[in-house]
Amino acid sequence: MPPIAPETVLAQLRWRYATKKFDPTKKIPSDVWSVLEQTLVLSPSSTGLQPWKFVVVTDPGVRKKLQPAAYTQPQIVDASHLVVFCAKAPPTPADGERHVAHTAAVRGVTVESLEGFRKMVVGAASRPPEEGAAWAARQTYIALGVFLATAAMIGVDACPMEGFEPARFDEILGLPAKGVKSLALAAAGYRAADDKYATLAKVRFPVNEVIERV
Repeated sequence: MPPIAPETVLAQLRWRYATKKFDPTKKIPSDVWSVLEQTLVLSPSSTGLQPWKFVVVTDPGVRKKLQPAAYTQPQIVDASHLVVFCAKAPPTPADGERHVAHTAAVRGVTVESLEGFRKMVVGAASRPPEEGAAWAARQTYIALGVFLATAAMIGVDACPMEGFEPARFDEILGLPAKGVKSLALAAAGYRAADDKYATLAKVRFPVNEVIERV
């Protein structure tokens, strides 16, 4: 499969912006959304543990309940899809054992043959609760970055959001029972024609200020 041309990658990243106003009449086609969901599944994580869950909210009623807990931001209800990025709170040794067992099954090997890997994974999932939750949050932000970049590559607008009340989102979505906590949001869809932010110049510091070559 030929790689995406470098100039195309840069063009799409320059095209993307944190969309503030979505066109509520435009929905992401199911085949395109399937790609974005697979992007989440394929996101990398330390030891491959995947200490996360991604809650995709399309139900208009649920979105209406969530909007007040996100300071009434219109993206919550107007975007085609809303993804709630959740992190394990925190990962447990049982999560590590499950990952090792799944790895053995997928690769057709015995769990016993993965003992060295098992010690590493279970150790990573055995941190003190506060440290483990912070580690899981960092892994989940990797998935958010992959999602945003992929959306740009395939021409889908997205807006990462931390402006919400996690505890209220957790309650509305029943997240405590799933062992995860909401961390960030990403609204996805297509920009409204009159979103003034779409035409603003992208503001970034020069390359020589943010990249140091040693």
